[in-house]
Amino acid sequence: MSDSNKQPGITKPDEEWKLQLTPEQYAVTRRHETEPAFSHPSHDSKAQGMYRCVCCSEPLFGSAAKFDSGTGWPSFHSPVSDDALSEHEDNRLFSRRTEVRCASCDSHLGHVFPDGPEPTGLRYCINGVALTMDPGDE
Repeated sequence: MSDSNKQPGITKPDEEWKLQLTPEQYAVTRRHETEPAFSHPSHDSKAQGMYRCVCCSEPLFGSAAKFDSGTGWPSFHSPVSDDALSEHEDNRLFSRRTEVRCASCDSHLGHVFPDGPEPTGLRYCINGVALTMDPGDE
């Protein structure tokens, strides 16, 4: 995982993000909001392919790392590479969590928790609207 001090390579003014993204995508990726559980079709999708950042199209998670966590959000046990994500301390909601963002454009994706399956024991709980999926591209 890239450290939280790494600077994203892709930066845009807010107005450009608003033009590129839907209002829900913007709220989640740029304003760190969360989509409602079970609201996005990818939470239980079994499609094979590469999950990419909706903001910059960088590859983030392969479908082979996806699992059904029962939480209502797409969940993965590992990212596609060690430098695909950056981690940040998140103390909102009166709890301590680890936020994950796209390392390339700093988009909020979701959070990582230490209660996932092998081989990592991690659960990357990701907002579906923060992702696009390229079928067969894994």
